[in-house]
Order: sequence, then structure tokens, then C-alpha cells
Amino acid sequence: MNLKLTARSKISRNMCRVIIDFKYGSQPRTNIVWDEKGDSVAGSHSILARWKNHFCQLFNVCGVSDVKQTEIYTPKPLLPEPSVFEVEMVIQKLKRHKSPGIDQIKAGLIKAGGRTICSEIHELNNLIWNKEELCE
Repeated sequence: MNLKLTARSKISRNMCRVIIDFKYGSQPRTNIVWDEKGDSVAGSHSILARWKNHFCQLFNVCGVSDVKQTEIYTPKPLLPEPSVFEVEMVIQKLKRHKSPGIDQIKAGLIKAGGRTICSEIHELNNLIWNKEELCE
């Protein structure tokens, strides 16, 4: 019975995709942003330069070549670091059959990892939280 429901849901999902594609046609994703004047900017290098300029203006760090040179003082953390329980709850709420993020790790794989993956994600999250910088 469970296999029948799973097969039906897959068929339904695929059928919906086919109908939507047929109805609206193929709509490719475009990467276009607008500059300060309202003109469109295309091309990956131009778009990156535009975003850099935008955040420079937003954070007022245009004169600084490296953001790490500016000191940002925070007297105390605004929020406590997330607990293991909170990370587990977020992982449980992940929806299957959604596109993976930039890391290409699917939600089903994270959920299947159980406590091992949960503890590793919690450690990584706390490392980023305490260092206040994203690991690359």
C-alpha cells in the first residue's frame, strides 16, 4: 500500500510538472540586476561588481580593501547559540522532494543521517556562530 501511494505521488508530481510546462512554456532563469540608474546589468562579472558596489554603499566600507580590517564591536551575543534540539527540529521540518541548495545535499539524505549528521551540523553551526564568519 505504501509503495502504491509513493508511486501515485511521483506520477502526480511529474504530471503537474508536464502540465505547467505545457501551459506556461519553458521559462529560463535570467540573471539580470539593475544598477543605480535603473539600467539592466547582465553577465556574471558585471553582476558581481554591482553587488559589491551595493553592499559597499550599504555597509559604508567602500574605502576599506578588506572587510576584516574594520572592527565591529559587539559587547555580547544578541542570541544564544542554537542547541542540538533546535537543530534536530529544523532537520525534521525539512521537506523532501525540494531542490537541494548550492551544496547539492538533498534533505532526504540529511534526514537519513540521524543523530550523527545532526551533531556534525550542530558543531559546524556553532563554529560559524562563535567565529562570526562563514567557513569557506
